[in-house]
Amino acid sequence: MKIRVGMGFDVHQLVEGRDLWLGGIKMEHSKGLLGHSDADVLIHAICDAILGAANMRDIGYHFPPKKGNEFENIDSKILLKKTVEIVAEKGYKVGNVDATICAERPKMNPRIPEMKDVLASVMGVDVDDVSIKATTTEKLGFTGREEGISAYAVVLLEKE
Repeated sequence: MKIRVGMGFDVHQLVEGRDLWLGGIKMEHSKGLLGHSDADVLIHAICDAILGAANMRDIGYHFPPKKGNEFENIDSKILLKKTVEIVAEKGYKVGNVDATICAERPKMNPRIPEMKDVLASVMGVDVDDVSIKATTTEKLGFTGREEGISAYAVVLLEKE
């Protein structure tokens, strides 16, 4: 069996008037993330990690952010499903995901089990193969000032 590892990172600005989507679920919060799609930083980081492990560039290459295109305001779960399908064409499948969300608010821990269920279902893996953690930046930087949210992800791909 051949295995490959990829790392992903994403960040989006928090703004008024947008829903906050993280890990494929809608979070209760006074602000949402600004982006071409629903701006789900966790899913975007996972997509980049998957694509990186398969040496297939990044999410912006496969789903370009052009005004009025098919990806504008798209649900990021659709992008994740398409990403898994893209790497499957090269014979890869997701082995496991380890991800971290960096945000001061809202509190993520109560919703992490739901995020894991959603992401595992979209990727076609066991929920035990999806690890999600959350942290703050102790009020430091843009995340600490609640100007944005970032996420990191590491993915293991397997190929028979």
